[in-house]
Amino acid sequence: MDIKLDPSQDDLPLLANTSHILVKHYVVDVDVNFESQDIEGTIVLFFESGNRFKKRSSSTEETCQSESDEACEFRTPGPCHIPMTNTGTSSSKMGYNDFAICGKGEKDTSDEDGNHDNQELASGISSSKYCRDPGNPGSEGFLLVLDCCDLSVLKVEEVDVAAVPGIEKFTRSPKLTVVSEELRNQIVRELVTLPADRWREQLDYYARCSQAPGCGELLFATDTWSLQIRKTGAQTAADFPHAVRIWYKTKPKGRSVTWTSDQSGRPCVYTMGSPINNRALFPCQEPPVAMSTWQATVRAAASFVVLMSGENSAKPTQLREGYASWHYYVTMPMPASTFTIAVGAWEEMKPPSCSSDDLATERASPASETNFRCAGPCGHVDYPCRFQDASATSQEIIPYRVFAPESLTGICQETLLQLIPPCLSAAHSILGTHPFSRLDVLIVPANFPSLGMASPHIIFLSQSTVTGGSHLCGTRLCHEIAHAWFGLAIGARDWTEEWLSEGFATHLEDVFWAAAQQLTPTEAQEQLELRACLRWRRLQGEVQNSAEEMQVLRPNKEKTGHVSESGASVIKHGLNPEKIFMQVHYLKGYFLLRFLAKRLGEETYFSFLRKFVHTFHGQLILSQDLLQMLLENIPEEKRLELSVENIFHDWLESSGIPEPLQKERQAGAECGLARQVSAEVTKWIRVNRRPRKRKRRENEEVFEKLLPDQLVLLLEQLLDQKTLQPRTLQSLQRTYYLEQQDAEVRHRWCELIVKHKYRDAYKHVEAFLQEDQAMGIYLYGELMVSEDARQQQLARTCFELTKGKMDGASAKVVAEMLF
Repeated sequence: MDIKLDPSQDDLPLLANTSHILVKHYVVDVDVNFESQDIEGTIVLFFESGNRFKKRSSSTEETCQSESDEACEFRTPGPCHIPMTNTGTSSSKMGYNDFAICGKGEKDTSDEDGNHDNQELASGISSSKYCRDPGNPGSEGFLLVLDCCDLSVLKVEEVDVAAVPGIEKFTRSPKLTVVSEELRNQIVRELVTLPADRWREQLDYYARCSQAPGCGELLFATDTWSLQIRKTGAQTAADFPHAVRIWYKTKPKGRSVTWTSDQSGRPCVYTMGSPINNRALFPCQEPPVAMSTWQATVRAAASFVVLMSGENSAKPTQLREGYASWHYYVTMPMPASTFTIAVGAWEEMKPPSCSSDDLATERASPASETNFRCAGPCGHVDYPCRFQDASATSQEIIPYRVFAPESLTGICQETLLQLIPPCLSAAHSILGTHPFSRLDVLIVPANFPSLGMASPHIIFLSQSTVTGGSHLCGTRLCHEIAHAWFGLAIGARDWTEEWLSEGFATHLEDVFWAAAQQLTPTEAQEQLELRACLRWRRLQGEVQNSAEEMQVLRPNKEKTGHVSESGASVIKHGLNPEKIFMQVHYLKGYFLLRFLAKRLGEETYFSFLRKFVHTFHGQLILSQDLLQMLLENIPEEKRLELSVENIFHDWLESSGIPEPLQKERQAGAECGLARQVSAEVTKWIRVNRRPRKRKRRENEEVFEKLLPDQLVLLLEQLLDQKTLQPRTLQSLQRTYYLEQQDAEVRHRWCELIVKHKYRDAYKHVEAFLQEDQAMGIYLYGELMVSEDARQQQLARTCFELTKGKMDGASAKVVAEMLF
């Protein structure tokens, strides 16, 4: 596939000025409207001003300078009526009619890219701290920049937190007589810095403050990627209001959420892991450094279930007129990009004999047995941490719930539900304390563009994982569970270093899955080696078919983690549509960690991982944080000139296959399971070469039963054969019941069908493209490059049937292949 890189389109801007001011907490209060396909309501942001902000003179380079003064003008308040959400759904709302005024325009006059009808600002404004006030020429003031796109921003106002009853406890005055901006900001400063043991009180006051009346509208403007807010007279971040309410509405085609139907034909909406993250769901600070907590109240029709990243297993509160309200919260600060929501008519499946809480209690072991509790204080900011809780450290299986569309409940009951306890227990046995207190697992609609996605307290799995046995479901579940530690509890400070998340999850999924299956050490090692063999083949293919600069795991090199003075940065290739289908970061990261594990020895390596998790949970890291700590744990005699610099050069900052990996694979011998596959391939080659009619049957081949991973390797090796006869393909299908295998096996089977134009099995390709959209993208390409008219028509027909519900990025890539 040809890849054309355009820096102006491929790179994702993170424009929030996090060096000056940080969001510490979000309070979301919204309605989900399926008829209009939008999410509408308010979000209240509680800020803490940054220490590095200093007032500048009028000569500063970061003033808002544009070719025309009009391009920098902010929207000024004027009377109008705010579009109200359905009051029938809003009995728990906060009397918004009391302050329903905004700037000009009584209706949503959004432009085509989804932003409100304001003057677009000059390109330099988004990283600027200051801007001129159009009503006071020559003045300057602090400019708040939030990441935002595909949203209609209706109104922005300061929240009068001083009006909340009892709030004087957060001031030095027993009675509030004179209320000032300084006093309001003092209240918020005290609130956001409450100690962890007062988290319930903190959440309660966040909720109360979010319902307080407004005390003045703020000027705002939007451009393609950001929302800019200012207050006349606020010269510094410290002067700027520390509690701000934004009224907004999402767009039906907004790129953060997908409106679609589930496998039972019922409407649903969910965040699908968009490259732009959550900025089209709510205005936010996207840079990872903006670690925040949140609470959310979501209202929808009572027939829907709302799932979300939250510590509590929320239950609906019934409202009048057939609506219900759901409330979730988190107390562990995390990047806003990890926030996830899914609203649909999901059915919950429960274990047949006992509840999730019973399971968790049954499998909890004494702390003395697991000994994974943190020694000493944690290194993160203060929050209620499970690593310091003895009961949490010994909990092998956290409480969990499983949800799916009605049509998939049966197969999920048979497969997925049974796998969660052993997979959670296996993860605990390897890494210790589960960072999160509970877990929801949801089978998402068919248009989900990957096999799985992990967010705090919730995992999305593709329907492709639950068919064809337990192997693919188990490995993918283990991969997503691993992200609880690597990707969520420990995040990358620079998003270009995604190998820190995906490499670890890929490496750990094999280890967790072997433990979950309770394999013997020999069986486990054989399985690990077979999966390494498959990934080696995959990596070679990726390197051959992708742009070199997309193969680099640390593309910013020595500038990794650097941001502008304001905190703004750009994620290299963050918007490249090909990137979401690439596995280089998974595979090269996996092989690096495997290489390091071999150098240390498995026991030492996993002991180090537990120590690393204890040291860095709740924090953001760069590659050097991991590598420096790891090298400190390698005895001098085992280092053999291994250094952070060498690892950067060989593994992270070079394209292609790392030289140490190339040498290792050339010197390594096939594992037993791979040798068994090679023997079976030889048999199939003999079958394929035999004449069609033979008189004797005594030389019939006897084929061995193969594991799912072995079947994948078998089909991949047969793909290397120039020609396979239709009768050979038919025999393959019948021998292994290929159409009934898991999606990984069926994908390779479809590749064989396409390569050899095996028309009798085209129906299997059609079914795969429609039912396994997370894996079918490259099949479209193979159908088109074959230059076979029937195959090309098959591709176009399947695309016409699915494009309306297909993930937008996937549909764009496929359309470019077909037309």
